Amino acid sequence: ICYYYHITIRLPFNNRPDSLFFNDGIRRIDFILVYEDEDKKEFDKRHMSQRRREFFEASLMSMGLELEATKSVLDDKLMFVKVHMPWDVLCTYAEVLHIKVPIQPNDLSSRTSPWHFLSCITKHFYPSEKLISKEAEYFTAPFEKAQEEFFYIKDKDLFFTPAMRSRMAYYILSRAPYELRGNIKKFGINKLLDGGVYKAAYPLHDCRFNVKSKDDACPNERFLLYNEWAHPKSFYKMQPLDLIRKYYGEKIGIYFAWLGFYTYMLALAAVVGLGCFIYGYKTQETSTWSKEVCDPEIGGQIVMCPQCDKFCNYWRLNSTCEASKKLCIFDNFGTLVFAVFMSIWVTLFLEFWKRYQARLEYEWDTVEFLEQEEPLRPEYEAKCIYERKNPITGMKEKVPYTACGRCVRVSIGIGTVLFWILLIVASIVAVMVYRLAVFFAFSTSLRNQDLKTLEPLKEYVTPQMATTVTASLINFVIIMILNILYERVAIWITNFELPRTKTDYENSLTLKMFLFQFVNYYSSCFYIAFAKGKSVGYPGNPVYLGRYRNEECDPGGCLFELTTQLSIIMGGKAIWNNIQEVLLPWVKNLILRHCKRGDAESTIPRWEQDYRLQPFSNLGLFYEYLEMVIQFGFVTLFVASFPLAPALALVNNLFEIRVDAWKILTQFRRIVPEKAQDIGAWQPILQGITILAVATNAMIMAFTSDMIPRLVYYWSFSVYPYGGHANHTMQGYINSSLSIFNTSDFTEDSMPQESYNITTCRYRDFRYPPGHPRQYEYNVYYWHVIAAKMAFIIVVEHIVYFTKFILSYVIPDVPYSVKEQIKREKYLTQKILHETNLKLVTKHMKLDDDETTKNTEDDVSKEGMDLDF
Repeated sequence: ICYYYHITIRLPFNNRPDSLFFNDGIRRIDFILVYEDEDKKEFDKRHMSQRRREFFEASLMSMGLELEATKSVLDDKLMFVKVHMPWDVLCTYAEVLHIKVPIQPNDLSSRTSPWHFLSCITKHFYPSEKLISKEAEYFTAPFEKAQEEFFYIKDKDLFFTPAMRSRMAYYILSRAPYELRGNIKKFGINKLLDGGVYKAAYPLHDCRFNVKSKDDACPNERFLLYNEWAHPKSFYKMQPLDLIRKYYGEKIGIYFAWLGFYTYMLALAAVVGLGCFIYGYKTQETSTWSKEVCDPEIGGQIVMCPQCDKFCNYWRLNSTCEASKKLCIFDNFGTLVFAVFMSIWVTLFLEFWKRYQARLEYEWDTVEFLEQEEPLRPEYEAKCIYERKNPITGMKEKVPYTACGRCVRVSIGIGTVLFWILLIVASIVAVMVYRLAVFFAFSTSLRNQDLKTLEPLKEYVTPQMATTVTASLINFVIIMILNILYERVAIWITNFELPRTKTDYENSLTLKMFLFQFVNYYSSCFYIAFAKGKSVGYPGNPVYLGRYRNEECDPGGCLFELTTQLSIIMGGKAIWNNIQEVLLPWVKNLILRHCKRGDAESTIPRWEQDYRLQPFSNLGLFYEYLEMVIQFGFVTLFVASFPLAPALALVNNLFEIRVDAWKILTQFRRIVPEKAQDIGAWQPILQGITILAVATNAMIMAFTSDMIPRLVYYWSFSVYPYGGHANHTMQGYINSSLSIFNTSDFTEDSMPQESYNITTCRYRDFRYPPGHPRQYEYNVYYWHVIAAKMAFIIVVEHIVYFTKFILSYVIPDVPYSVKEQIKREKYLTQKILHETNLKLVTKHMKLDDDETTKNTEDDVSKEGMDLDF
């Protein structure tokens, strides 16, 4: 009942739209709460909402916060409650949250860059120093209220940044009670938002993004960020990371730092990949085996066996002339070099990112950000009903479940994830069946029935390509649908598991979502790369999947189909994400502004302008990371089949950085700042992808590409004793890579309806010809190729892994200069603590000495009185 003695003061709007303060112009607004006035609500909803809201606001005031309510100037139903944290409350919760603040300026001289002589050129690629000045460097330590005088406090109003103040305010709002029922206490602003008691809760932007504030006390950081970071004219500039971190907190800052570093490193990979692509494009006309395919005297005279039963017809090899030329662009020796280069590149990327991250950790005061410093999730605290002994402190603590209960929750989560992964596999199998079924239709419609013109009706379209493109589009649609469904399931499972902290929550959700997305996005690519065309038998004895005959690759292999699949998924994903992340919020805000345009001339306060923006999802940053990590997987796992992937990723990311910046600055309310030391669970995921990338690229070059068979032919089978050429050459490769089949050996089920009096046809394999004692069995060429493929994989993997190990060992994770500054900071912190303890001891000793002296004087005085007496 005592809570109801605190009443929120209601004051009218003071007609200062740019103000970030209460009506008195002194107390800064740290948070805004929005609710609908109960007088305007339906009668049956008034009592409960009003009682909870009044109890909640009374709780906030009892915890030391100051509140002031103002009615909306656009909507009479809305009330805005401004929240302010006084200095004493700030000090208390800064100590609770272990917020690091300055203790003295950094006195270590910064090292001069070896490229400082280029500063006259590079300065144009950085934000203007006149607008965004460099942040002063300080040694910092966790704030302690009892030792306030030892911290570097110039101005109490500016000592804690707005991001720090908002973070502390949100911490209190998440834990303030709004209802007591016996021993059960309900608390947290999130529950009130879900229940409709409040319509919104958010910190304020400091000004409009495109107009400077008229308030002299406003730093206009949002305006500066828009002009120097989010505006399209600044696309070539480096990001102002310190200002981003200052305005949005470390968690947003570390994301944009990682995205910027990833994009910066992609530039080198894109240049090398583009060079590889140009090399392939220039040499496609000079490729010997491609010339043989297109030559009317060679490819035009080779009749290929039907690729399906009964309904498919014979076709000539030169019908794939254009496809073979395009394949030369991606399947060449440059691609092999590029695949090895990318395996080294991913190692350099991760190692240099660790160094860069270590520097940011120090500069942003997250070096010693431990799990113990991170507060518990309110949802976790609310359900703590069991007791256990903390294995570290030995103290009893409350937990929401027993050991058995936790095991049950985790088991249910694992089972659900496995079920959905199997569902994805089932969808991939369905797409495979579609490919097998539709291939018959395309083979029938795209192959002419006349022997004299056994060529495709369209020069660039083959049955394999038509099947691949349509199947890729269908697969992409299935991926998007399953993503939407699984996202909700993953969130429900993670909520059911009840993780302890927000970091634990995000790590658990990250693992579930990535496992699902990994299978969802990459399974079709793995199928094309390593399964398609690998088990097809031969025309007289094909392998069946159910009642459908297994797919075959083009005579040049499945590499071009893999390239097509990657292009469609990467391109479609980028377009879909931009529509979902940018277009939808923009349209929503446009509709909202259109509905309120009658009040456009009204003076709208800062908090009401922000209310008209879209709320930023709690998992908004999670999806940004997920999008980029999936892209990283496409760039590294299958880069051997698509050298342009890094270049496309680079272009996409240059837009992504600015689009994300524009989005959070202009379309969303200000995000509640959060602390973060690194990119979290994404770091080990990236490391896992880099290790897997070495194996996948080596296997693509060995099993999907046609390079190893060509090399075996060039060095062994083009000359004596297997070939008839005097020198090593690629001439005759096409003929040696195609086996002969006698059409009389067709089974009744597989024999084509039209025979055209053809006695033999060719198929892609290395088998003995008909009439040989071991007809249709694998020949010696096949075993040479298999041995060469295995040797290639083993050698390449060992060389690359050894190089990765050497690079990881040679490149330290933390730069030497950062280590020095960390040691200096620890020394100063210990010195301050020592001086504080020394002063306390000296003070106590002085008090003890004074008391002893006083007692001695009293005894002497008493003894003198006794003598006088």
